[in-house]
Amino acid sequence: MSKITVVVPCYNEEQSLHFFYEEMEQVAAEMKENTFEYLFVDDGSKDCTLECIKELKEKDEKVRYVSFSRNFGKEAAIYAGLYHASGDYVAIMDADLQDPPSLLPEMYRAVTEEGYDSAATRRVTRKGEPPIRSFFARRFYHIMNKISDVELMDGARDYRLMNRAYVNALLEMGEYNRFSKGLFGWVGFKIKWLEFENVERVAGETKWSFWKLFKYSLDGIVAFSSMPLYMASWLGASMCGVSLFAILFIIVRQLMFGNSVAGWPSMVCIIILIGGLQLLSIGILGLYLSKTYLEVKHRPIYIAREAYTEKCNAEPGKL
Repeated sequence: MSKITVVVPCYNEEQSLHFFYEEMEQVAAEMKENTFEYLFVDDGSKDCTLECIKELKEKDEKVRYVSFSRNFGKEAAIYAGLYHASGDYVAIMDADLQDPPSLLPEMYRAVTEEGYDSAATRRVTRKGEPPIRSFFARRFYHIMNKISDVELMDGARDYRLMNRAYVNALLEMGEYNRFSKGLFGWVGFKIKWLEFENVERVAGETKWSFWKLFKYSLDGIVAFSSMPLYMASWLGASMCGVSLFAILFIIVRQLMFGNSVAGWPSMVCIIILIGGLQLLSIGILGLYLSKTYLEVKHRPIYIAREAYTEKCNAEPGKL
């Protein structure tokens, strides 16, 4: 009998947890040939998420949890869930039911019967999302597949089922600045993609603002592509060529017409443009340098305040 660990990152999800638990219990009853473990990772929630998880734990021995000392982000929550997962197979899904638990049996068959190492999901529609958010999301996937060696599937979710070899490969990459969508593809293995229509949240509000998604996309670009650095270099070389041409043009004009004062407004515009490009290039370099700075500090990816898992059973202050 195989054991499936369902990793559920949670941040202020008190309104969704009971709905999620009920849905998962229906799926677990359908997949009765397997045992389940529900591993909730409380990412420093400010509501009663942890209390709700503990209520579920008292009712069901399958429930486990890890609670962070503060909000470390979803990437840290995913890593903590994978680390503490004890199952032969590990699934990652959100608590808001935008990742349909009903797909889990099909994902399990793909991994156990069809020879895949992972069954992943992608949305074929973005119904319910703001149009501008959908537009930029599609542009992000398009750009990433152009500048990175790692293939990112458009509409890919973190919702996936993985065998133990796949999970162990992810855990071997202990980098601080994590971009799981890229890591899932970088480790390789055989992946089957399942498509589904976009599902609205069952309760609560999304925690991903446009600005947070923008910062997350920058993290992905920096983590899996050095193309921006090449672009800054090419831009600098191009501007040097333009500058040399402009110098020759000014010298020839002075020798032929002797009018050096005319054209100063355009010269000011050129200086501002070049200065802006320089600052942009320095900013790109600084972004890469800042990520390197965080990596070499070797800070932990997360700090657990409290946990109840197969690997750790401790009260607050004893971890």
